[in-house]
Amino acid sequence: MQNYTVEEYALCTRFKTERRKKRLVRTDFEKQLIQLRKLDTELWTKRNNLPLIPLEVPYQRGWKRNFKLRDDVARSSEASFYRELLEKINTWQFSSEKSFKRKKKRKRKGVYVEKIQTVKEFSEWEWRSSKLELTEKEKAHFYKRERWCSNCKRYKIHYVFNEPWRYVLRVSPYMITHTKMVDSDLESQIKLIENYIVNYNLRGKINKIRGGFSNSWKSYRVENPKEKNPIKNKSLHAVYQQYVDEMIENHGK
Repeated sequence: MQNYTVEEYALCTRFKTERRKKRLVRTDFEKQLIQLRKLDTELWTKRNNLPLIPLEVPYQRGWKRNFKLRDDVARSSEASFYRELLEKINTWQFSSEKSFKRKKKRKRKGVYVEKIQTVKEFSEWEWRSSKLELTEKEKAHFYKRERWCSNCKRYKIHYVFNEPWRYVLRVSPYMITHTKMVDSDLESQIKLIENYIVNYNLRGKINKIRGGFSNSWKSYRVENPKEKNPIKNKSLHAVYQQYVDEMIENHGK
């Protein structure tokens, strides 16, 4: 009688090899992470789609600044044209100070300079895009300008409005009139999934499965609580795993 090894015997039978068992375990775990990612995305979508609730007593939170038509232009015959153009190129700035000044260090002294605000400028890609809302008459009021980009280390083309004097800045209080609805059950589910991913450092693996890279986004680069205390949250692993498995099963149904 010929003797066979375990691996050779497994090839002739329906038993799974050790390598296949490990691969199935890893594949099953990756499928759970994919479902967990889908569930997390769905919960965040529900959170973002929650309606706004009007406040009984609105409150002021700083100041906002945008452009408006100059008084003499508003009384002219072309006021409607420039008003419609302003809706497409208007910009907003927000500040806690009404003066809209920012602190600039110069020779170890605090110097406050005013923030620069201009109407919207279009890049070369935006100018050629079919989604540009400007008409041909409105495009005639822009000129081509090259500007040095310190980030790209080269000159880039911008299309700038050639009559900025027609608009003046307007400062007004920035009032908060609505607040986002809060769903406590939804927040607890999101926080539970976030804690499970952070505590066991699964963000890089999820990104690798989903996009082919393991680097996590900057907003997710938080310190692992286990690195501070090795025994922290060890008792919560079973609770997290059981609850997450139940959510994934319910989500699949």
